[in-house]
Amino acid sequence: MDVDSDIDAKLLQQFSSMGTTDREVLISEFQKLLGNQLNPTGCAFFLDMNNWNLQAAVCSYYDFEQPNVRIPLMTFIKDVTIGDGESIPPNTRFIKTWRVQNSGAESWPPGCCLKFCNGDQLGTRDRVMVEALQPGQSTDISVEMTSPCGTGVYQGQWRMSTAIGMFFGEVIWVIITVEENGLMGVTQQLSRIGGELSSQCRTEPTTNPFASPSDLNQSGPQVIEYDPCTEMTDQSEESEMS
Repeated sequence: MDVDSDIDAKLLQQFSSMGTTDREVLISEFQKLLGNQLNPTGCAFFLDMNNWNLQAAVCSYYDFEQPNVRIPLMTFIKDVTIGDGESIPPNTRFIKTWRVQNSGAESWPPGCCLKFCNGDQLGTRDRVMVEALQPGQSTDISVEMTSPCGTGVYQGQWRMSTAIGMFFGEVIWVIITVEENGLMGVTQQLSRIGGELSSQCRTEPTTNPFASPSDLNQSGPQVIEYDPCTEMTDQSEESEMS
């Protein structure tokens, strides 16, 4: 395999002769050699597969990257919720949703996920699994986040990743402005008030107080229907009897 076109041979030889057994150092150097195109988990995968030999791991990576194995493609379409810079009150939970598309000619491999890679994470979740999209197919990806307690502008970067940790596609962002009177808080209040008014305006059917217990146990409440003709007949019968 010809690695010279991808990595300077002298640099590779320099790192392979380091003689270190510190796995964290090996992972860090592996990432540098690949231009940070592979996350630490992916680096550890190739290093462990090659008994933590840096040179052999790099060769395995480029063997994997031959044209017969293509990196998936992903294009960011739009922000479905929480546009860039949208104001949110402090310490408020929200759902950030992006729409992405498989812009390549091949299906995504199974096990792909969207992963946090830089900036402000805005929550405890750092990844979310994504279905394997067919060429041209799009999907919405949602992550539950929480705005920080302090006011200011916060931003985080997320990227698609394969099951072995290779990033692909465009970098997608979440950018929020944390303010005490964030518009998102107002929207939530209006939505809650609207729900309360809707519940108050609901009309309940009238229950028949003269119904037998067996009738009341049926599927729904009994409704009394008013028939003026029947009422007149009943009154006539009562007059004759008297």
